[in-house]
Amino acid sequence: MNPEIEHYNELKETEDKLICDALAMQISSVLPEAENKIWHAHPVWFLDGNPIVGYSKQKHFVRLMFWSGQSFDEDRLNLKGKKFKDASIGYTSLSELNKEDLSRWLTKAKEIQWDYKNIVKRKGVLERIK
Repeated sequence: MNPEIEHYNELKETEDKLICDALAMQISSVLPEAENKIWHAHPVWFLDGNPIVGYSKQKHFVRLMFWSGQSFDEDRLNLKGKKFKDASIGYTSLSELNKEDLSRWLTKAKEIQWDYKNIVKRKGVLERIK
């Protein structure tokens, strides 16, 4: 894993650090081919330059976001973006993290992708690539 992501996680409070570490390990395990780095100040995983999944510390929870998550048809991903296709879930405790759900969502993230990599070139228009 990228040392910058490890550093990001290290700076979090105890429970948030546990959540971030668990997310990073599972994401890297299910998406070993994905590039991972700090992007816009948060850990993000990319496939062929397209952002797929990332997480960030919010005021009251750790937010796990899937850039194409609204297309996954998953009720638990209920924090939805208004302009794009992103969907998220918030965690306040490690015990809330369900590894089966996370693995399924990560598999869908590989299979269902909207082209965020070229969104600027397309003047804000998203196209589905998978």
